[in-house]
Order: sequence, then C-alpha cells, then structure tokens
Amino acid sequence: MNQWPTATRADHQKFCETENWMRIKDAQGRTGTHHLTYELPLPDGRVLRTRISHPPDRTDYGKRLWSHILKDQLDVIEAEFWACVHDGATPDRGSPVKTEESVPAQLVHILLNDIRLPEAEVAKMSKQDAIDRVNLYWTEGE
Repeated sequence: MNQWPTATRADHQKFCETENWMRIKDAQGRTGTHHLTYELPLPDGRVLRTRISHPPDRTDYGKRLWSHILKDQLDVIEAEFWACVHDGATPDRGSPVKTEESVPAQLVHILLNDIRLPEAEVAKMSKQDAIDRVNLYWTEGE
C-alpha cells in the first residue's frame, strides 16, 4: 500500500511554485489555457520541463501517469515531492558544475607551432598556464 496521498494537479503546481520553476509561454507568447508549462534549469545543465493539465473532469493523476511525471519530468522521488509540497523543502539538485576555461585555439596554435611544445603537454595546460607560457616566449624567447 502506498504511504503517499494521491497527487492532485494543485499539488503538482505547488511543487513547481515552491521550487521556483519558471512558467513558460508558447511560441505565440501566450501562457496557454489547457496546460501550464514550467521549466527548471539544473546546475548540471539539464532543463526539466513539466506540464500541468486542466481537464474539467479530473483533479488527480492516474498511478502510471504520476509515476512518469515524478521520474521523467520532475526528477524526484515521491518523498522529495511531498516534502516540498507539505514542508517547503526543495529537492537537492546539486551545485553548479565548475569547469575550467578551455585554452583558446590561437594559444594552442602558438604553443604547438611557434614554441613547439609537445601536444600532450599542451593538453594538460589550463588557460592561465597557456597564457603564462606564451607570455614567457614573447618576452624571453623561451
């Protein structure tokens, strides 16, 4: 037996609003009348999208549809969903992934062709390492 209540469209909307999902408009700039569409950009670069239907004859979701919404649209388990709806506890979506800046192609060209460094050595360089090495070459000829 399921320990969670049957989720309603109002619960779905409250989840989106609590987690600060952005309501988006359609291509014509309208917000639509039979679906509310929300998006949530995640720190890892993915963007989640969910739609909340408004048919006049139902207020809750069927089991299979709700399972799909939780897993594929909201990317949460049921406990996280209800903690957000009832307690305002937003799901842990992680921290932004910090990536190093890549070395610009022109610097790579100088390092390989003018300074004649091995490709394996250049591949290990950070952007700042590459800048420093090119500056050394230009000022001291090394």
